[in-house]
Formats: sequence, C-alpha cells, structure tokens
Amino acid sequence: MLKGPLATVENIGQFVLLTVRTLAWTFRPPYRPSQLLAAMDFIGVQSVFIVSLTGIFSGMVLALQTVNSLRQFSAEGSVGAIVAISLAREIAPVFSALMVTARAGSAMAAELGNMRVTEQIDALVTMGVSPVQYLLSPRMLAAVLMGPLLCVLYGCVGMVGAWIVAVKWLSVDPGVFVANIERYLELKDFWMGMVKAAVFGFLVSAISCNQGFFASGGARGVGLATTRAVVQSAVALLIANYFITDWLTEL
Repeated sequence: MLKGPLATVENIGQFVLLTVRTLAWTFRPPYRPSQLLAAMDFIGVQSVFIVSLTGIFSGMVLALQTVNSLRQFSAEGSVGAIVAISLAREIAPVFSALMVTARAGSAMAAELGNMRVTEQIDALVTMGVSPVQYLLSPRMLAAVLMGPLLCVLYGCVGMVGAWIVAVKWLSVDPGVFVANIERYLELKDFWMGMVKAAVFGFLVSAISCNQGFFASGGARGVGLATTRAVVQSAVALLIANYFITDWLTEL
C-alpha cells in the first residue's frame, strides 16, 4: 500500500540529488568545452528549424485571431502590441521549450538510457571518469544557455509571421502596427521571457537526464524513460510557468 508514495518520494530524492551533483560538477575541473559545444549544437542549433517553423505559424494565427476579434471594435491597430507582448511573456518561452522537450529532451533521455542499459556509463566509472560531469553537466549548461536564444528566435520569427498576416493580408496600417509595439512593449516583458526560457531549459535537461541516467530494463525501459522524460518535462514547464509569472508580475 505504501509502495506508491514511497516510490514517489524516492524518485524525487533521486532527482534532487542527481541535479545537485550535476550543478556541482559543472564548475569543477577538468572542463570539457568540446562536450559543451556539442551539446549546444544538438540542443540549440539543431532546434532552429523546428522552433522557427512553429514560431512563424504561432505568430500568424495569433495575429489572425486578434485582428478578427478587434476589427469589430475598430481597434485592429493594437494587434502588433498584443502579439509582441504575448510572444515575449508567454508564447515564445513556453512553446520553444516544448519544442526542445520534444526534440532534444527525448533524445537525451533515450541516449543516456541506452548508455545505461549497455553499461557504457559503468565503463566510464571504471575508467575513473565521472559520468555526471562528462555526460550530464554539459547538457544542462547547454540547455540553460540555448533556451533564451531559442526564445528570442521564436519571438522574432513569430513577429514576422504576425506582420505578414496583419499588414500584408489583413491591411492593418504598418505604421500603427509598429508604433503600438514601441509604445506598449517594455523591457521587463523581454526579461520575463528570458528568465522563463533559462528556467525551462534547466528543467527539461534535469528531468530528461535524470530519466535517462537511471533507466533500466533494456529497450522497453529506455522507451518508458523517454516517455516519462517528455511528459514530466511538459508538465513541469507549465507548472513552473505559472509560478514564475506570478513571481515576476509582483516585482
């Protein structure tokens, strides 16, 4: 009867301890910049296309819905500001992190899980190499660094999509579109998105690495670990998004 609650507590403790160890090893020598650059390329550079694709269509549909809703009040000129604030505060950090979860988080969990079940991680320990420092720390640091950059990319591409729909297709005045962005979009909106993106990158990497690092049970166990990594990361992002928004709004 206590197996479920005890297992949950054990998993939480395991996750916290591994995350603390990963953070501690991040700032201890020997440093391996090649591992960090490889992780940044995998998490960031290789996510550019999917983030850009989802970003432009998010901006387009947001502009389309906003213009159609505001046109009945003759307020369609505000679409630029509404889309810009929505992207900066919420849509860009959340959706870019979800794309990273689906593409990079799942891959990290699967790769680490495969290394665990094929005893490659045990081999690193035998050679005197810390698997936490060699495998996990670069991935976590890369996710924290690349998250805000992907968020900026998502926001910029989303605004391009919004411009195309609002100005080119729905005949919103381009001067009013830009003027309202300059008037209402503030620096704190941008920084809110950056803070969220960095935290989300940390959560995705921590959860995905934890699931892959402790995977067991052969190919089936790796599949289950990958599934848990994606689901838990997505849920954690949405929960963290609320608390970060509430905290930053009160500042």
